[in-house]
Amino acid sequence: MILAKKIRIIPSLEQEQQLWKSVGTARFIYNWTLARQEENYKNGGKFIKDCDLRKEITKLKKKELSWLNEVSNNIAKQAVKDACNAYKRFLKG
Repeated sequence: MILAKKIRIIPSLEQEQQLWKSVGTARFIYNWTLARQEENYKNGGKFIKDCDLRKEITKLKKKELSWLNEVSNNIAKQAVKDACNAYKRFLKG
């Protein structure tokens, strides 16, 4: 027999704000990655590896997107990985 339990997490205001920042960062990086891949594809380029995109993001973090440093870098890393996998599947048809 399989039992299920419902658990409700009630974060503090500070924790909730951090969660929203994390979600926003993941969404921004995911969309940025897809836009970068699409732009590259339209210009006749090959698929950009996720490690190369992560290097670009690291450079952008230092200059233009310093607000990305407010959350864990694992969030951005996973968002790039997910977007690259989605784009690969899209190209395969």
